[in-house]
Amino acid sequence: MTPQPGAALVAHPVLSVPPAEPADAVAYFGASLAFHADVSDVAAALAAGGDPGFVLLDSRSAESWDQGHIPGALHLPTALIAAQAPRLLDPAVPVVTYCWGPGCNGATRAALALARLGYRVKEMLGGFEYWAREGFPYETWEGEGKRPADPLTAPAGTDDCGC
Repeated sequence: MTPQPGAALVAHPVLSVPPAEPADAVAYFGASLAFHADVSDVAAALAAGGDPGFVLLDSRSAESWDQGHIPGALHLPTALIAAQAPRLLDPAVPVVTYCWGPGCNGATRAALALARLGYRVKEMLGGFEYWAREGFPYETWEGEGKRPADPLTAPAGTDDCGC
């Protein structure tokens, strides 16, 4: 049934608060993309070869790094950022942070620490968990690893989700 013009919005959680005006949505979603990158986009940029134009930073502990990390990432635990970032990172190069996954805010804390030092930074949504779940290669203290892509997180039979 189509609502009549001027009728009140349906009283259910989806529309109990009306959607934002288009201009507000543009500002919000544009800002979100300025702060976040997803695993597939980071993987594509790294796989393209050459300089991706950013540094990928793993902000976890040494034990977590050894358990698994993204090839080519810089390991810099959040607690060491203030002391070591100026020596390790070029302020002109954007940084993309990651931690364990969506249930962890370590990448957010690392991004905040870097931003406070004047770095341009994005957070990689999904973290190492979704990197592994989407079937991208990783390294551990034992060597290289790769899991089959989880069909709930990555398309079956293709690298392009069409997003």
